[in-house]
Amino acid sequence: MHYLTEQFWFPSSSEATVDGLLAIGGDLSVERLVLAYKSGIFPWFEDDQPILWWSPNPRMVLFPEKFKVSKSLRKTLNSKKFKITFNQNFAEVLKKCATVPRKGQAGTWITEEMQESYITLHESGHAVSIEVWENDKLVGGLYGVDVPQKKVFCGESMFSLVSDASKVAFYHLSEYLKTKNYKFIDCQIYNEHLESLGAEEIGREEFLRVLNQL
Repeated sequence: MHYLTEQFWFPSSSEATVDGLLAIGGDLSVERLVLAYKSGIFPWFEDDQPILWWSPNPRMVLFPEKFKVSKSLRKTLNSKKFKITFNQNFAEVLKKCATVPRKGQAGTWITEEMQESYITLHESGHAVSIEVWENDKLVGGLYGVDVPQKKVFCGESMFSLVSDASKVAFYHLSEYLKTKNYKFIDCQIYNEHLESLGAEEIGREEFLRVLNQL
């Protein structure tokens, strides 16, 4: 197991444990976070833990052209009931992702430290939010890290206060990324909900190959 110091580096993902844990420590500075996402690595830890860095195998990804639009979601999209914006209220999206209750989850991994760091990352132009509004009320959205050099978007979290709101955000993200010829959305680890929207698992070697493909 590697323990990170002030130096900005990460070990090879091949050195990760079976469950994907690669390194411990370091910080959540903009420089280190950008390096991590460019390298296919992400932080994930709870309040009572040190900073943990992950490179799981397999990896959950969504190829934008494979996004699945169900009949009910298509009906919602056609209804035009929602207004979609990009980067209009990053901090509030982040806060709601951290605080809106989720089925089967007692708490959140989006700690105060994480929130502060990702707001700074957003202010530096690296983190992005999509907002879903209904009657001028923020009812859904998502945020993640954009890696345009790699043509990859790293999804972090999403929330929904009304039916289909987060799906609508994810759909519009996928449509936008298609216009920019992005390779995939990194969804990190398996999630049944994301699988229903078209996400799939690929091996870590395949993930890194596509990530680094010019």
